[in-house]
Amino acid sequence: MAVHAHPDDESSKGAATMAKYVKEGHEVLVVTLTGGERGDILNPAMDVPGIRDRIGEVRKEEMAAAAAALGVRQTWLGYVDSGLPEGDPPPPLPEGCFALVPLEESTEALVRVVREFRPHVMITYDEHGGYPHPDHIRCHEVSMAAFEASGDPDRFPEAGAPWEVSKIYYTHGFIRDRMVRFSDEFERHGQESPYKEWLAKWDPSRGDVMGRVTTQITCGEYFPLRDEALRAHATQIDPNGVFFAVPMQWQQRLWPTEEFELGKTRVSTAIPETDLFAGIVADSEDPTTGGGSR
Repeated sequence: MAVHAHPDDESSKGAATMAKYVKEGHEVLVVTLTGGERGDILNPAMDVPGIRDRIGEVRKEEMAAAAAALGVRQTWLGYVDSGLPEGDPPPPLPEGCFALVPLEESTEALVRVVREFRPHVMITYDEHGGYPHPDHIRCHEVSMAAFEASGDPDRFPEAGAPWEVSKIYYTHGFIRDRMVRFSDEFERHGQESPYKEWLAKWDPSRGDVMGRVTTQITCGEYFPLRDEALRAHATQIDPNGVFFAVPMQWQQRLWPTEEFELGKTRVSTAIPETDLFAGIVADSEDPTTGGGSR
């Protein structure tokens, strides 16, 4: 189960890994916490009449197309996008948005989904949300709370039969080492790197998130499905943007993995890992898994 803040997050964070596990026979469910209603239109070609005034509906259509590309199931938790407040100081969050929903309420809603789907593994964001969007930070908080509560029969007894998730991971995608490797390849080919400005602004004191990575999944052959899912989110992804700047052959040769950090585990495993299911023994007799893992 991959828990994400907005439609399109699932396609930019761990998408090839999900596609890989689907192809290997695992069931994968994406839980989208909000509808992305307050997201900007980031693709200039989609910033046209008839899109902005129905953005919530459009983003649901895009999400359905992305899920089909990856082969995953998808469900909505039903909360409203909080938006990304800008200003100094930033304005207050809009009333009724996801980030302001009491944590106990949104945790119960996610626990219901966990107990129904019964995953062995969950994927979410780290404590920083990947970047400081209030919905991403709240996504981390809700995911961790649901991970703890879903197996406790005393928590939310009306939310279904208890189910204990074995492991929860954080996705890590903005990795400096990866950008450097691609930038070096552009230079070797006499081309200017699309990451040159980003790397120039990098503060070395921040370190690199690779120091937190525990698990790398080899999934380069599924990068085309990832890109198909990304392009499905046409309001959010510019096909001429940086997501597609590095030739596919370079990506598959130079960095054919996606990176995760093991947040918590209830099973024994050896770090580093190459499989999110490491240490988990699937019960082939369990009718809820259909003979496979989730």
